[in-house]
Amino acid sequence: MADTKRGCFITLEGGEGVGKSTLQRALAKRLEAVDVEVVTTREPGGSPLAELVRALALHPPDGEHWSPLAEALLMNAARSDHLDRVIRPALQSGKWVICDRFLDSTRVYQSVKGGVSLDLLKTFETPVIGETWPDLTFVLDAPPSATEARRQSRGGALDSFEARSIAFHTEERATFLDLARSEPDRCRLLDASKDPETVADAAWLDMQAIMSKQMSAP
Repeated sequence: MADTKRGCFITLEGGEGVGKSTLQRALAKRLEAVDVEVVTTREPGGSPLAELVRALALHPPDGEHWSPLAEALLMNAARSDHLDRVIRPALQSGKWVICDRFLDSTRVYQSVKGGVSLDLLKTFETPVIGETWPDLTFVLDAPPSATEARRQSRGGALDSFEARSIAFHTEERATFLDLARSEPDRCRLLDASKDPETVADAAWLDMQAIMSKQMSAP
């Protein structure tokens, strides 16, 4: 049985249709199999109030849209509540948390969309995130041509992010790659063009290393 005295915060990042939700389910199942309590959550959203913000951000009324700065502020407001109500309590109780998107998505989407500098976005992080940084971030990468079919196959109306152009998703991918390479201690790149089991196996190796450190800690 793994030592669960301390929680661990894992985030999943990447463009639309790269398989973040699939990986989240697979990793949660593997943690549960070794008796590690795990909370799966998402952003934007994750708490009741944050889910309301998600609906506003992703599905604005017809004919309306958020400016990049307003969108960034919405995301950070939702994140603050999510951290306070879900993520921090889970970590403090020794549970692992796997979150589908977190701060890196805000950095990428609001900067790629234009109008918000990365430096300004980072100034929001200090009061909102505090010391609750991810222990490990998996950045799933696949070319937009490979993920387009996945996005279309989901059914239903596309949200305001999914509906953007291939050019946007191409730039989005490049920005996620740059971000992952700029923070190698926290971020791990995963080839999301491979089958889901192979992707999960690669991620699981890093998570097992964290568990080993936890078990050997005094």
